[in-house]
Amino acid sequence: MMRAFALLLMLVVGLYPAHADGPDEATLAALAAANGGQDSRIPGAGGPISRIKDIAQLQSARDNQLVGYGLVIGLQGSGDSLRNSPFTEQSIRAMLENLGIASEGGRARAKNVAAVIVTANLPPFVQSGARIDVSVSSMGDAVSLAGGTLIMTPLKAADGEIYAVAQGPVFVSGFDAQGEAEKVTQGVPTAGRIPNGAIIERQVEAAFGDQSVLTLQLRNADFSTAVRITDVINEYARARFGKRVANEVDARTVAIRKPDGISAARFYAELENLTVESDAPARVVVDERTGTIVIGQDVRISRVAISHGTLTVRITEMPTVVQPEPFSRGVAAVEPSTSISVDQPDARVAVLDGPNLDTLVAGLNRLGVKPSGIIAILQGIKSAGALQADLVLQ
Repeated sequence: MMRAFALLLMLVVGLYPAHADGPDEATLAALAAANGGQDSRIPGAGGPISRIKDIAQLQSARDNQLVGYGLVIGLQGSGDSLRNSPFTEQSIRAMLENLGIASEGGRARAKNVAAVIVTANLPPFVQSGARIDVSVSSMGDAVSLAGGTLIMTPLKAADGEIYAVAQGPVFVSGFDAQGEAEKVTQGVPTAGRIPNGAIIERQVEAAFGDQSVLTLQLRNADFSTAVRITDVINEYARARFGKRVANEVDARTVAIRKPDGISAARFYAELENLTVESDAPARVVVDERTGTIVIGQDVRISRVAISHGTLTVRITEMPTVVQPEPFSRGVAAVEPSTSISVDQPDARVAVLDGPNLDTLVAGLNRLGVKPSGIIAILQGIKSAGALQADLVLQ
């Protein structure tokens, strides 16, 4: 019997060998192959599962902002008044001179032209000849840009060089209508967009293919998330390339060394779809202007007692006139009379305990207060030291 048990034990140990450092590389490779080239194991537990591409981005893959000054023409009398916007008149004269038309010395009276600022984001890795969207915003006192056309406008970056040229009809979502006694405005008619309105004239020099170290930046800085990204990448790299390639630098940065024999684009394409458990600090965001309250998943509140109610004091003066007795020598007099009432509706004490998000929200709803009251309650709980989260006021 003991011999059979020993043989069974040896068989079990042979099928499932113990590893002090986790599964061997062959097992990891098999797991990665079964998962489409990825390692599905995720360290930690409890947080949302996200792809690396959704919570981080490459440092070299960044946008560049472009800006330019131009003119929108073809407006139906809703352009700049040249008396209040002298720069528009100067721009019109400069444009006509560039087109070989000599402008007269008198003042222009056009009402179908508006000076605008044109902005755009230049995506990474775009080549010359590609098209991008642009935003157009009025700079003067124009009423609406609807129906207008932006004429050729160079777009410059922070270095002063021209990287794109924008031109085309402006699409405006808002409108403006007015009569002699009433005016109606919906949306913002003085701002619009031109889809694919700019052509790239110069590409941003980026040697992405020659990089030996890729810098990954987290969109939301967190040490736990950075460490987990590093661990997931290293587990996949050990199974795929036989070595560790990533190390965390700080709460926002992870450095990845590209192995030999693979391009940077293909290497990052294999990494960006790996899944990781993202984390974030507990936070409560309060916007007092709109009454918006956003409570994070990990927000906790220690057990506290809360009293919330509105105290109303009403003072009413009711003077009375006192008449003298008949046939007496007295005179009429005014006798003061004051009535004071105190009302405090919904004045009750409630015990609030938020070990999790559902219990916290249910406890706040039991108080039966409006968002403005909840904001005051959260501020008081934070001052009492019972709110285990960061309170952000906007």
